[in-house]
Parts: sequence; C-alpha cells; structure tokens
Amino acid sequence: MEVKIIPFRPEDQEAVRRLILEGLKEHWGILDENKNHDLNNISMSYAKDIFLVAWKNDKIVGTGAFLPRSEDTVEVVRMSVQRYLRRRGIGGRILTELCKRAYRRGYKRLILETTET
Repeated sequence: MEVKIIPFRPEDQEAVRRLILEGLKEHWGILDENKNHDLNNISMSYAKDIFLVAWKNDKIVGTGAFLPRSEDTVEVVRMSVQRYLRRRGIGGRILTELCKRAYRRGYKRLILETTET
C-alpha cells in the first residue's frame, strides 16, 4: 500500500482535525467539545513538537504526534487512522516514524498509551 508520511502542513488543518475528532467520537460514542483544544490550531499547538500526517491517493488517512514529557521522554498522541484502512500497517508506520524522529532529537523513552479496544 502506497502511503506517504510527512509533517503536518497548515493547509491540512481542517482535514486532520476532522479525522481525529471522527475517530474519537467513534471510539467514545460522544465528543466533548470542551476538550481537544490543541486541534483548533495544530501548527501552533505542536510548533516545537512533531505532528505527522499519512497520505494515500491524495487523501489524509492517518495522524500521529509526540509531545515532550521530560528531558528524555516523549508521549505519542493523536494517533488516528481512517476506519476503512485500519489493521493495514498505517498506524505502525506512523509510530515507527515518530520513534525515529524522537531518537534523532535525543529522546531515550517513548510513552504510548492505548485502550483494550
């Protein structure tokens, strides 16, 4: 499957925000509009961090980012893949790229939390 993973671009703001919020609503059944303020301006929220976007056939199909939690540790956040493309390795590729970029920045640990589902 031809998927390209690149850094977030400001022109992708609305498509990325929509993808993540749809995934959250699907997972939790509701969407709390008082949360997720970081998605209102991704460029600003992640200006010093890494936010990646996966593309397939000129469509955004996945996202992932990391945020520093200490001098040597980052936390993976905003992992999301279009429902119809899950279980095809896209999330794994995003995570691998996040790990590489964290390592290049000198981080030694990476936190990834998930749920049973």
